[in-house]
Amino acid sequence: MTRATNPDHPALTIESSMAPPHWALLQRELLRAETQACQAFFEHYFDERGYLLCVPRWGGDDGADDAAENLLNWTMLHALGAPDMALELYKKGWEGHLRQYTEAKTEDVPFARDGMYYKEFPVMFDWMHNGEGFSVFFLQGLSDPDDAAFARRTRRYAGFYMGNDPSAPNYDPEHRVIRSMFNGSRGPLLRKATALDWAGDPIEIEGRFDPGHGERDYEEMLLHFRDYNDVVGDHPLNMSATTLAFNAYALTGERRYRDWLIEYVDAWVERTAANGGIIPSNVGLDGSIGGACGGKWYGGVYGWGFSVYDPGRKAIHHRPFMMGRVPLSFGNGLLVTGDFRYVDTWRGVIEAVNSNAKTVDGRKVYPRMHGDEGWYDFRDEPLDEGALEVYYWTMDSADRERVRGNGWLDFLDGRNPGYPVDALERDLEDVRSRMEGMRRDTASPDTRMSDDMNGLTPALTGTLTELMLGGLPTGRQGHPLHARVRYFDPERRRAGAPEDVAALVTRMTDVETSVTLVNVNQVEGRTVVVQGGAYGEHSILTAAADGQTLDVNGRACAVRLEPGAGAELTLAMRRYANQPTLAFPWV
Repeated sequence: MTRATNPDHPALTIESSMAPPHWALLQRELLRAETQACQAFFEHYFDERGYLLCVPRWGGDDGADDAAENLLNWTMLHALGAPDMALELYKKGWEGHLRQYTEAKTEDVPFARDGMYYKEFPVMFDWMHNGEGFSVFFLQGLSDPDDAAFARRTRRYAGFYMGNDPSAPNYDPEHRVIRSMFNGSRGPLLRKATALDWAGDPIEIEGRFDPGHGERDYEEMLLHFRDYNDVVGDHPLNMSATTLAFNAYALTGERRYRDWLIEYVDAWVERTAANGGIIPSNVGLDGSIGGACGGKWYGGVYGWGFSVYDPGRKAIHHRPFMMGRVPLSFGNGLLVTGDFRYVDTWRGVIEAVNSNAKTVDGRKVYPRMHGDEGWYDFRDEPLDEGALEVYYWTMDSADRERVRGNGWLDFLDGRNPGYPVDALERDLEDVRSRMEGMRRDTASPDTRMSDDMNGLTPALTGTLTELMLGGLPTGRQGHPLHARVRYFDPERRRAGAPEDVAALVTRMTDVETSVTLVNVNQVEGRTVVVQGGAYGEHSILTAAADGQTLDVNGRACAVRLEPGAGAELTLAMRRYANQPTLAFPWV
């Protein structure tokens, strides 16, 4: 890959002094503290090979995805501007993870007997779990696009879904379907799944392990997954696989990756329209809606009608777990085309579901689930899954009204001025609390499940992503970063805000972004490159700060911050005007 170079980026110089605001000092301290905590976490839970100190298992209860989540957000932390140690530790842990779970084998689960990973990827599993496990890898390219292993794996993984690998026939181009909800490096599972497929091999529990779903023995683990059967045919969660193609396209610029992404997401746009505006949760091998579930559009594991017995809760639990992922999958279409019809599709789903509201005892209630008897699981609040994403993309006030209880948006709206300091202070306290929990953990590796420490990993990037980038927190969704701006350090030739530079996005509209940039160093100046969007997808028209206005008309501009200087930078933008790229905008 050849990086983009452009010596002609317009530049602003900011000389106006600004005493470091409290939020700026907290922000820099949080980046430092989280990196230090990641180092302590790694030393506690990983060995010298980068292997996790646990019992490796297969399954949806505790499996390879949970093991990988112990590195969750470490790449995002570095991309924000954390010290290089964050990226170095991630890479050691990721290499160890791939080896550890390639070596780990099942005895009873048939498709993982030769290794839970094959070709450095899950042999076959659903994309809720695949996405969670690979979230940290998917964001590596933000900091490290020239890494040869990252580039090789990115191409290989996309090839599993584009016909490049005959041993992984996941995708049928004729019907535009991924042929099973279970898919991966060994292809699709074309039979009903069993509880064993989901739960993994028998395991001793009482007195040894404490499963996260509350099961008291292996029989309850099987009971948990008893009804997780209907995996044949396509499922909306499979759209998460388009992130593989997105990364390959942003890395290489090869249009075949973009073309496949659009082809597959468009199939789901069409299916949603054909199903009355509600995305179906099962599509048959022949492309028919509900075709693998007796014609039921609401069928399938994690679908609209997926209500199953939970032995941990001793009750029926509703699990339409596609809801948190599918909006972002439509966002992949937006990123590569700039076409808002992908956003319109998910907004239409929200509106179509909520149109089935009814009045009970004088109050209006809204459904979440649909089964043989129609809509059910009615609640007081309208469905709002994906409402934040829809508003973030459109910046339409009508879409803003659907988003409830969001302190960050309230801050941007001018109604919650204390949010930055409050949120950063909470994150610092959370880091301290997690480190305290780690120090109290004296379990031996043979009594530790891979997800036991998921709640202790200290890379907390959600607040930083919101405040620094004007971005949607990435978490474990398994999708690209959506951000209004991103920063690069031209002196150290790396991604992220330069040392001593703090940034706070204070306002976003459809056409403008305002961000306060501060150099907290009182002795040395700093230069920061500000890019439009996480992948340069937004074009910066003009940049104004400190009484200066520059014509930019490109992906990025440079800002020189003299010692102790700071100012509000206002960027006029044309959003989604450029094709996404992982290339760095060097000046």
